[in-house]
Amino acid sequence: MARFSRVFGFPRLPVHYARGLRFRLTVSYVLFFTILLVVIGLFFRRTLQSQMEGSVREALEEEWGEAKGYLKIENQRPVWIVDVSDPEEAFIVSRIKHAFLITDANGVALDYDDTYESIGIDSLAEIRQILQGDPVIRQRYDKTGVPYLIKAGRIPDDKGRPYFFAIGRSLQPVRNTVRAVTRAYFFTLPGMMLLAGVLGWALAGRSIRPVNLVAQAAREITGSNLSMQIPLRGAGDELDHLIESFNRMTERLNQSFEQIRRFSTDVSHELRTPLTAIRGQLEVALFTAETPDQYREAMINALEDVEKLSSIVRALLLLSQAESGQLALQKTRFDLADLAADVVDQFQIPAEERSVTLSAVLDAGGIVFADRTQIERLLSNLLSNAVKYTPAGGSVRVRVGTTDTQDWAQIVVEDTGSGIPAQNLPHIFDRFYRVRTAETNVVPGLGLGLSFVAWIVEVHGGRIDVASAEGEGSRFTVLLPLAAGLADTADATELKQDVA
Repeated sequence: MARFSRVFGFPRLPVHYARGLRFRLTVSYVLFFTILLVVIGLFFRRTLQSQMEGSVREALEEEWGEAKGYLKIENQRPVWIVDVSDPEEAFIVSRIKHAFLITDANGVALDYDDTYESIGIDSLAEIRQILQGDPVIRQRYDKTGVPYLIKAGRIPDDKGRPYFFAIGRSLQPVRNTVRAVTRAYFFTLPGMMLLAGVLGWALAGRSIRPVNLVAQAAREITGSNLSMQIPLRGAGDELDHLIESFNRMTERLNQSFEQIRRFSTDVSHELRTPLTAIRGQLEVALFTAETPDQYREAMINALEDVEKLSSIVRALLLLSQAESGQLALQKTRFDLADLAADVVDQFQIPAEERSVTLSAVLDAGGIVFADRTQIERLLSNLLSNAVKYTPAGGSVRVRVGTTDTQDWAQIVVEDTGSGIPAQNLPHIFDRFYRVRTAETNVVPGLGLGLSFVAWIVEVHGGRIDVASAEGEGSRFTVLLPLAAGLADTADATELKQDVA
C-alpha cells in the first residue's frame, strides 16, 4: 500500500488514522457498499439480459406465426405469398427471410439465405428429429461468433408432406446493450465508492464523537476533578449507556478518592496526636526531669501513647488481611449469651465514665459455630460506637437470643445516641467512612469499626440491619446461623470425603 501510494502520488494516511476506529468503520462501510453495488450490478445485468432475450424470443414466436401465413409449399418448392405493393407485408417477409432455412424431409435445402448459411445448415439427423416432434428454440452461433436464437419446426405442403422450416434472430444487439450498460455501471462504481467513502467518513466521525468525548474526558480526569460528568445525548442508545456507565464510574472513583482523602486526614490526625504527646513527654523528661521517678513517669506516658499507635496500625493491618482473604477463621461452638456477658462487663466501666447506662438481656440457647475472637470483636465494635456516640444520661441496651423462627441467633445493640442521618446510612459500612456532624467530629476514630463488623457478618454467612434516625438513636441487628445447620453441613461434608 505504501509503495502504491508513492508511485501514484496518493497521500499516505498517518499511522494513528489507519489504526483508528473511524478509519476502520469507513473502510468497512466502503467495502460493504462496494460488495452491495457489485452484487446489485450483476443482478440487474442478469435481469436485463434475461428480459431482453425474452423480448427477442417473443418477437421470434411472432415471426414464426407470421411466416406460416406467407409461406406455402407447392410442387415441392417454397412460395412466399406477399403483396409487393404493401410495404408492411414486404417488410415483414424481408425480416423473416433475414435468417431462414427450408428443406425437405431428406435434408435437401430448398431455400435459405447467407446469414443462415453462416450459422450452418442443420444435419439430416437434426432435421428428422425436429420433424418428428414439436417446434424447438435453440441458440446457435455464426462463423464470426454472433449468437442467434433459432426456432425450427415442420410446415406441411399442399399434400400434407412435412418440410423443415427454421428462422432466426440475432442476439448481438441484446449483448451489446447489456455490455454497454454494464460498462457504464462499473465505470461509475469508483465514483460511487469515493462518495461512499466520504459519506462513511462523515458518518463514522459523527457516530464515534461521543466515544471521543468519553476518551477526552478520561484524559482530563485527575484526582482533583473526578466530579466531571459527560452530558447524555438523549438518544437512549448504546453510546448513552456508555456515557452513563462512565459517569457512574467517575462518581464511584470520586467517592473512593474522597474516602481515601478523609482516611489520610484521619490517620494523620490520629497518628500525630500520640506522636506529639510522646515527643512532648520525652522532651520534658529530657530537659526537666531530675529524679528517676520523673523519668519513669515520662516513659510510662510515652509507652501508653505508643500502645495507641500500635492499636491503630494493628487495626489497619487486620482489616487489610481480612479484605484480602488472608485472615483464617478459627470456628468453634459457643453460646452467644456467654460471650455477650463478658463483653458487656468489659464496657461497664467506660459506660459509667460517660454517664451512660449499659444493660443487657441475654437468653441462652443461641449456639453458633463461629470464630469467637471475631464475634467478640464484632460486639465490641458495636458497643464501642454505641457508648461513644451516646451523650451523658443516655442508655445502651444489648439483647441476645434467637429469632421467632428459631433459624438464627440474634444480637441487637440499640442506643439513645445522636443517630445517623438517612443520607449516611447506605455508607456506614464502607471502609474509612465516618458520619460528619457537630457531635461526631469530636469523637476520635478512623471509620474502620463498622467495616470490620460488616466483614465478620459476611464471612459467617449472616446479615446485619440498621435502623436509625438523627437525634433518636440507632439499632443494629445482627443475625448469625445457628450451629445446628452449620454442624450438619460440616458433618455431611466430612462424610462425603470419607466415602470418597
